[in-house]
Amino acid sequence: MKSIRAALMVSALLFPAAASAADQPLYPQIAETSHASPQTSEFFRSFFTAKSRHDVAATMSLFSPDLLTYTDAILGWPINSHKALEDIFAAYMPKWGEGRSYPFRIIGGPDSAIVAFIDTPELFGGEIRLIGAVDFKDGKVIRWADYWDSTGFPSAVYDKVRTPAPSFPTDFREAEVKDNADPAIVTIATDLQKALAGGDATTASGLLSPDVVYEDFALRTQLLGRSATERYLGRIADGVPFGRGATLLHVVGGTKGGGFEWRSADGKIRGITAIELNADGLVERMTTTYDGRLLPEEARRELTLKSLERM
Repeated sequence: MKSIRAALMVSALLFPAAASAADQPLYPQIAETSHASPQTSEFFRSFFTAKSRHDVAATMSLFSPDLLTYTDAILGWPINSHKALEDIFAAYMPKWGEGRSYPFRIIGGPDSAIVAFIDTPELFGGEIRLIGAVDFKDGKVIRWADYWDSTGFPSAVYDKVRTPAPSFPTDFREAEVKDNADPAIVTIATDLQKALAGGDATTASGLLSPDVVYEDFALRTQLLGRSATERYLGRIADGVPFGRGATLLHVVGGTKGGGFEWRSADGKIRGITAIELNADGLVERMTTTYDGRLLPEEARRELTLKSLERM
């Protein structure tokens, strides 16, 4: 018996991969959480664990019974009650197979936050990388709005499920959630959005850290540093939907960062911009996304090319 126990102990030490499947992470543990409150990080761990297990009851337990809306802002799907959302999850989750949903960036909290996450292709027919604005009340979600770029998503699926333009909703109940973001993030988000909407790259750059990382998921662009970002913002001010004439819709987040939802000047495109703050209250990372499919292909190409510095 002693020899058997010894063999088992040696096997466990030499072959840790043979541990119980229950001990293995359900999804890739890649979330960057340095700009999130601990309770917010824990909330999203619970949420994405339940969602990736396709557990309807556990997922719905994290939403307030007084849910305002869970919205896909790109497809035009506002789901405005707890029961309606539960019915959708109950219909879809059993069909997800090996599909997973998992976060890669969490910002803000505890009362509202930004979460950037991935839905694998099994869920909705193509991989989706989303940025969500989430508001909480008593530790449960009361409003969640998702934004993502559909240009790499299968057109046949997109055309089938997107709400037709004439009936596409314009109100995602953002006005009904007030004072849920920290005053510090409200101030810098408001100032940054105002500068971008005014085409004022100089003022916008004054809110950025010297080593800021700027990203546009829809255009697949990234700029490094305040000087390069300022020049780029100046070149694109009249072409991007979050630029000249855009309006601020809603702010979420805490003392370390958050984000803001916005609408283009012509009212046709809604999007979101996530911001992370350094110790001095300056933006050290700025990430925006929206449905690039709504921009003409030539406009997307021109905006992307403008990320290149001229010699």
